[in-house]
Amino acid sequence: MKKDHAADTDFALTHVSDSHRKGFWPMLVVMLGFTFFSASMWSGGKLGTGLTAWQLIATVMTGNLLLGCYTGLLASIAAKTGLSTHLLARFSFGEKGSYLPSFLLSITQVGWFGVGVAMFALPVQKVTGWNIHALIIGSGLLMTATAWFGFRALTILSFIAVPSIAILGSLSVGKAFTEFGGLDAWFAMTPSEPMGLFTAIGICVASFISGGTLTPDFTRFAKNKKTAVSTTVIAFFLGNSLMFLFGAVGAAFYQQSDISDVLMNQGMIVWAMVILGLNIWTTNDNALYASGLGFSNITGLPKKLVVLANGVIGTLAALYLYNNFVGWLSLLNTMLPSIGGILIADYFMVRKRLYGTLDDTHFDTVRPTAIIAWAAGVVAAKTLPGIAPVNSVLAAIGVYLVAEQLMGSIKSAESEAA
Repeated sequence: MKKDHAADTDFALTHVSDSHRKGFWPMLVVMLGFTFFSASMWSGGKLGTGLTAWQLIATVMTGNLLLGCYTGLLASIAAKTGLSTHLLARFSFGEKGSYLPSFLLSITQVGWFGVGVAMFALPVQKVTGWNIHALIIGSGLLMTATAWFGFRALTILSFIAVPSIAILGSLSVGKAFTEFGGLDAWFAMTPSEPMGLFTAIGICVASFISGGTLTPDFTRFAKNKKTAVSTTVIAFFLGNSLMFLFGAVGAAFYQQSDISDVLMNQGMIVWAMVILGLNIWTTNDNALYASGLGFSNITGLPKKLVVLANGVIGTLAALYLYNNFVGWLSLLNTMLPSIGGILIADYFMVRKRLYGTLDDTHFDTVRPTAIIAWAAGVVAAKTLPGIAPVNSVLAAIGVYLVAEQLMGSIKSAESEAA
């Protein structure tokens, strides 16, 4: 029997309707709001102190090209089906099996939300002396309130935040060049503690691979595949690259990997608090939105209620998460990329782009081939040399295809024997 989801304008548990699909510009600002991520500037700061300018450019272009390819494939699937990451996982992982990727992805986003709240509140507290707990509770609840309104609120907020952060980052880079001798001075710099290129590319990819796996949560609203893929690739290749460059240039000249410290040295901290606050706000709303979809898949509860609960939890745990979650994220980044690899392999290679509607599809409870492939991706990320997230995706795809072939052969043999 078909379920009525007509009242769910965020389509948490069904396909996005054609009437709610968006064109190029609304999708582009949402995806740029997703990738204009303050943590990418922090990661860029780390690269800026360990790489030459040419190495940095090559690293950022390579890392974000890899991210663009990965997320572009996921965007294509989402635009065609109108389904979120969590609902797509039902085809490959099974109906109950999809709870594994939903839980891993969602708990990561709740964690990022808490980190983001603290990332905003701490610099403000440093400058103003205001009570840190009041800042965290106030900003966390405000971010949660806007996430309550769903995709439309994300679009409006992104239209404000994206140009603002682009202007701030450009001003910061321009001021650094003016004070220290311009591009020539930057290209002449050599790091005191050089970083290996594989390590640097790994940092670039790992900085957004978990978020990138959730690309379908947003691109399912795209009017068509061309819009979904083009806006996603632009956002990751251009938007995320700009974030890295904004963080790296200041770090190279001021020897401060924290963008807030760089902006403080430049006398731009007041504007920085406002604009970085907007930037973190968009990212945090995306995180809450995605986590709400994931936990809705697990619990069947309305997304808005789950968003409210996740926002309160993330806000109350913000300082703890800020101080402890980043280390755990390195573990999660080995556990998440293989999920996207399995979604890609199942849609393009196993089912040949032939997904039915949710109501007309009979899902297995759990599909062991996906669980095995996910585990193989985790092992590959932790043990193989090279770029860990890329190893995870490729291993998961390879193992999933082999496991599906073997499972098909076993079922054929059983049918013939019967």
